[in-house]
Amino acid sequence: MEAYLMEQLPVKSQPSEAVGQALSIDSYAEGTINFIRVGLDGAANTKEGYAGDWNRFKRWCAEHATVALPADAKTLGAYLTFLAEAGRKLSTIQRAKAAIMKAHQLSGHPSPTRDETVKTQLEGIGRVIGSKQKQAPAFTMAYFKRVIGDMDTTRPDGLRDKALLFIGLAGAFRREELANLNIEHIHQVDEGLIIELPRSKTNQSGAAEEKAVFYAPDRRTCPVRALLDWLQFLAEQGRSHGPLFVSFYKGQRLSKRRLSTDRLNLLVHRYLGSNKKGEKYTAHSLRASFVTIAKLAGADDSEVMNQTKHKTADMIRRYTRVDNVLQHNAGKKLGF
Repeated sequence: MEAYLMEQLPVKSQPSEAVGQALSIDSYAEGTINFIRVGLDGAANTKEGYAGDWNRFKRWCAEHATVALPADAKTLGAYLTFLAEAGRKLSTIQRAKAAIMKAHQLSGHPSPTRDETVKTQLEGIGRVIGSKQKQAPAFTMAYFKRVIGDMDTTRPDGLRDKALLFIGLAGAFRREELANLNIEHIHQVDEGLIIELPRSKTNQSGAAEEKAVFYAPDRRTCPVRALLDWLQFLAEQGRSHGPLFVSFYKGQRLSKRRLSTDRLNLLVHRYLGSNKKGEKYTAHSLRASFVTIAKLAGADDSEVMNQTKHKTADMIRRYTRVDNVLQHNAGKKLGF
């Protein structure tokens, strides 16, 4: 991204006249700018995504002999048309627009995304492409139990993967949240585990959030025992803090590298495969399946939201994957 706002604003202005021992408000200038910069930057994974989008826009501008910063509405409009005609998803186009807006904000330039013509163009793109994003498919609990039962936990990576799948489902974690979990975030209680969630997609400020994972009667299908088994292995390797889910060197030697979100996706697909429609199960399927399984079991929206940390019930309905006509049907309640 381009220069941060900190480099655009003056760090210190001319000193104001102070009476007696009163402090000048100018003494807070540098701290104020730092807070503004952090607020504009956003979460690390969001900033990384924006950087990629911004670099692609800069390359496109260079190829078309136009200026990327500051860009005018005509340039942005042409780029959005290029993305739409190239078959990009609406979500991809919206993220590119957000990255361009962020770059202009950070550099102190007015953003072309505020132009009314650009806004109208985006509405048109949305209508043509359609706003429905491809959703991660959900699986049933019966299918998940069969997969778990076939896993080889005699190897350390099998022990890790079983714990990862169990906790991902039972805690309704996003893949970024799973990847960022640390050993010290896990706390054992009588009912099971409390897992701290220091930061998430909907919790950028770092306010305390927690997820609860409960014991199951059958040890073979218990998420708590699966994670405790993995924690015991880590403790035997001298690990009492740091990344919870890490990679292995060849020969099953534990590394200190945190599993990436891409690796999490690959692991989920490796074990769970695809549904009957050929749609691949991904790390996000763990979260979608939690919502669907819980709702079909009679959980109300507030119970589900307490675990997923969704802010609205509308998001719960969006996450509920009820695509089988036999799963959730009022025809069962007619009383024939």
